[in-house]
Amino acid sequence: MLEPLANVGRDPATGGYVRDAWSDADMELREWFAGEAARRGLDLREDRNGNLWAWWGDPSRRPGVVTGSHLDSVRQGGAYDGPLGVVSAFAALDILKSRGTSPRTPVGIVCFTDEEGARFGVPCMGSRLLTGAIEPERALALTDDDGDTLAEVMTRAGRKAHELGRDPETRATIGAFVELHVEQGRALVEYDRPVGVASAIWPHGRWRFDFRGRADHAGTTRLADRDDPMLPLARMVLAARTAAERRGIVATVGKVRVSPGNANAVPGLVTAWLDARGPAELDVRDLVAELAGGADVREESWTPVVDFDPVLRDRLARVAGGDTPAPILPTGAGHDAGILAAAGVPTGMLFVRNPTGVSHSPDEHAEQADCEAGVVALADVLEDLCR
Repeated sequence: MLEPLANVGRDPATGGYVRDAWSDADMELREWFAGEAARRGLDLREDRNGNLWAWWGDPSRRPGVVTGSHLDSVRQGGAYDGPLGVVSAFAALDILKSRGTSPRTPVGIVCFTDEEGARFGVPCMGSRLLTGAIEPERALALTDDDGDTLAEVMTRAGRKAHELGRDPETRATIGAFVELHVEQGRALVEYDRPVGVASAIWPHGRWRFDFRGRADHAGTTRLADRDDPMLPLARMVLAARTAAERRGIVATVGKVRVSPGNANAVPGLVTAWLDARGPAELDVRDLVAELAGGADVREESWTPVVDFDPVLRDRLARVAGGDTPAPILPTGAGHDAGILAAAGVPTGMLFVRNPTGVSHSPDEHAEQADCEAGVVALADVLEDLCR
């Protein structure tokens, strides 16, 4: 099932994927999801926030066991982050049907919208809206690089933007959620195991730094007369690395916007986005506070530490591991599973081994045998939970 997705939103020059929320690529992927649901006779639904649900059984009678992930990507991302979880969900359901399983609870497959936040800057948008973790007024006003708001983009896509927001009816259909995801690290290589289970998600956030200066001519303005905002940005980037190392956390400046953006001009405004994560919330917050001098700083997203339900976590490790429980490991990557867990949904995660440890890159990879092991583990987990 990954093969039909291989060229959707793919940059032929780099091999990376650009699958922004509500883009043409995203709409094509939604059609693919609908086709896979129809092929299996599943009940396809789209909630008020654009998340897609395919149900085996009726969740209005009893909350179901849900699995799935997302299909959007970071820009120039890899083929597995998100799609592996959705494809594995359909494949695991196929296994359950081939076993003659007759689940006592409905089984749902979900495709959350805009998990990466590549277009509008806030990750896990679909699950945040569903659970009320972000206010719809704020979400609708977010803009992309072209200045289009989420409200405008969704309206053009034929959706009712004014209906966005907390969705208790859909939330009530989720009795438990298990997300399978390619590992975004190399811990499973060290464990020599194809499948692992998440214990927790580190607290993480994204902050916008605006450095203001004075636009001027690059050739006629003396260095002593310049107010160049690139200089405090450069100092901030270096300070972020030093401060993160000192605290044992990670910090990244991965996006910068320069205005007016002329090669022969001193910029008047430089905007940079800082991503910071670590085991302890206080360390992350302290790092941002340390870097904030000299800039206007705005928090764009924040997710506190998420500890997955320990009973469910251990149950997943036992079932997914076969003879030996699967290894349990934390992650610094954010997921829709973390948003649902923070909202009180019993939630767990399975990881499939990534031999390179590289993610958010065209080099992201998982071996076929490990992917198949992940599908079997997911099927076993779903069957166990449906009892």
